[in-house]
Amino acid sequence: MANPTLLILPGDGIGPEVMAEVRKVVDWFGRNGRPFDVDEDLVGGCAYDAHGQAISDAAMERAQAADAVLLGAVGGPKWDKVPYDARPEAGLLRLRKDLELFANLRPAKCFDALADFSSLKRELVEGLDILIVRELTGGVYFGEPKQITDLGNGQKRAVDTQVYDTFEIERISAVAFELARLRDNRVCSMEKRNVMKSGLLWHDVVEATHAARFADVQLTHMLADAGGMQLVRAPKQFDVIVTDNLFGDMLSDVAAMLTGSLGMLPSASLGAPDPKTGRRKALYEPVHGSAPDIAGQGKANPIACVLSFAMALRYSFDAGAEADRLEAAVEKVLADGLRTADLVGPGGGATVSTSEMGDAIVAALEASL
Repeated sequence: MANPTLLILPGDGIGPEVMAEVRKVVDWFGRNGRPFDVDEDLVGGCAYDAHGQAISDAAMERAQAADAVLLGAVGGPKWDKVPYDARPEAGLLRLRKDLELFANLRPAKCFDALADFSSLKRELVEGLDILIVRELTGGVYFGEPKQITDLGNGQKRAVDTQVYDTFEIERISAVAFELARLRDNRVCSMEKRNVMKSGLLWHDVVEATHAARFADVQLTHMLADAGGMQLVRAPKQFDVIVTDNLFGDMLSDVAAMLTGSLGMLPSASLGAPDPKTGRRKALYEPVHGSAPDIAGQGKANPIACVLSFAMALRYSFDAGAEADRLEAAVEKVLADGLRTADLVGPGGGATVSTSEMGDAIVAALEASL
């Protein structure tokens, strides 16, 4: 059988540095019975410099053909003046749009060794392991009309439209229910049905989807603003949270900071299963940005990108055991006290460079055999 294919898009800023450490991990699995055919291309500002666009048509063809895409980060002040449609972020948006990646998965897991790094007390976050499932291709970010109108007399009116159809809510809630079955079997759906018609539809469709196909999963509902409050009051009450594009954007950032560092947080964006193969188009990326202020200095934390590859193992390559092994290797390195610059703080530890952290994770993988 052919090896599974992985397209790597390192991107800008610290993207190439963190991706170099992921390549070490990919190569380790290749030497130990799980080989991949790896291709690489440009996205973001570097793609604009090379091609005049944030991702080339050729790179998009590679992304369409790959079993999974792994992206580093895009953007930076160097490209602030480029045309809006060619800005680095346009490459990421095109990937999401053309691959039809409607389900964004943002786990927030607090490793025991880092519990004191959270802005919350240790007892509130120790053992935290929640998953936010965000609808990614609908809602207010894509709804029409979307415009700014000049009303005259110095007045303008801005309009963004929140739009959801039944099928969009059905498919994202189904993803959340399916993932909950692999975890603690609990889903909390968050919306604003008290003031938004789209929230009313969201609530009703989630309820109907649950009753028709997922009655074995525990379902609760919460208004999104109350959900934000509960995330910082008692986050461990949640297992899987499913919500729309706008609220998912905000709530996942709140959840991100519960763990202490953006450098620890991976994400996945998934499409619908192929009717013939069952394979989902998928993009995996760390939550953090390109951090141009520290690019090239060996200070970047590669763990979020490494854990994004762990998510690819789990969701694209049917390699849950290998994903568990990689996550355990990361936990072992942190428990041993190794820290990149963003993790220097409570509890001390030895400060290591980006490449040294990658080497330590590979060494922990090797020791786990």
